[in-house]
Amino acid sequence: MPYQAKKLPTHARKPARGAFTLMEVLLAIAMISMLAFLVVGNLENFMTGGQTKIAQSMVGDSFATPIMSFKLSIGRYPTTEEGLKALMAAPESLSDRWKGPYVRNIPLDPWGNPYQYRFPAVKSKDGYDVWSNGPDGQPDTEDDIGNW
Repeated sequence: MPYQAKKLPTHARKPARGAFTLMEVLLAIAMISMLAFLVVGNLENFMTGGQTKIAQSMVGDSFATPIMSFKLSIGRYPTTEEGLKALMAAPESLSDRWKGPYVRNIPLDPWGNPYQYRFPAVKSKDGYDVWSNGPDGQPDTEDDIGNW
């Protein structure tokens, strides 16, 4: 007696599906577009927040040690005219007491502008002001980031 496969009842058979429907494809595209829109929309805030934290770290912490080392060697903070450059190279009048360099280089702020320095301080309680002009690059605006 030859073998015969049993036929399944009609209600037990599952239809074969080999592709996505148009509605499924459109829904997937819409979801990917929404995610891309959210990521691109918040990318600028994410990047700006990181740059602000870098600038805050530089003016609040990174410059403090070399400026204090300069003060311990010379007996005073660099003047406004000497600026942060006095941490890299000895000012002419101080070459006999200067024990630097206290830093290898003075980096630019995250927006490509030089950090600013002032002594005596106008805003800070540290005795000197160090600041970045912030994202707009303009002095004395609301987005300035300083050690105050």
